[in-house]
Amino acid sequence: MGAQKSKLSSEDLHSLQKQTYFNRKELNQWYRGFLKDCPSGQLTKPEFQKIYKQFFPFGDPSAFADYVFNVFDNDKNGTIDFKEFICALSVTSRGEMDEKLDWAFQLYDINNDGRISYDEMLNIVDAIYKMVGSMVKLPEDEDTPEKRVNKIFGMMDKDKNGELTMDEFKEGSKRDPTICAALNLYQDLV
Repeated sequence: MGAQKSKLSSEDLHSLQKQTYFNRKELNQWYRGFLKDCPSGQLTKPEFQKIYKQFFPFGDPSAFADYVFNVFDNDKNGTIDFKEFICALSVTSRGEMDEKLDWAFQLYDINNDGRISYDEMLNIVDAIYKMVGSMVKLPEDEDTPEKRVNKIFGMMDKDKNGELTMDEFKEGSKRDPTICAALNLYQDLV
């Protein structure tokens, strides 16, 4: 997706149709909208945070937006291009449960070492709680990030070593109705 152009090339369209759950027409619509919001063709972290702020005006989504940005920014160049944007959107909105769990694992595995530590999980959950603010009433056993992470690790960390492997994360997530519901929140909305 090199130099910026007003229309996707037929090669880019063909490639993105293979890589995503979007058809040709949808890809063209998303591309036009992306260029309208990001005329340079590159979405920066501050712009990404601004988008999140529009959806979560009563909380502070900046930390969570940073974490999500880092997963969208596949080539780690500090910006999100259209291909990175549409591929991540495809997985999070239309992907199969296992694809969504792979994506979520990347989000929680902040240092990319293939495991989710207690502290990494706490950082993400804390960012989520700050983002939603007081909009959501939580059960008493989950009313702080620490309580929620303790509950998750109690359920998922089978070998009790203080970190989650991809398998532990996927198996545990599939058994947690809250996580399943969150992963399917945007299913078929996009």
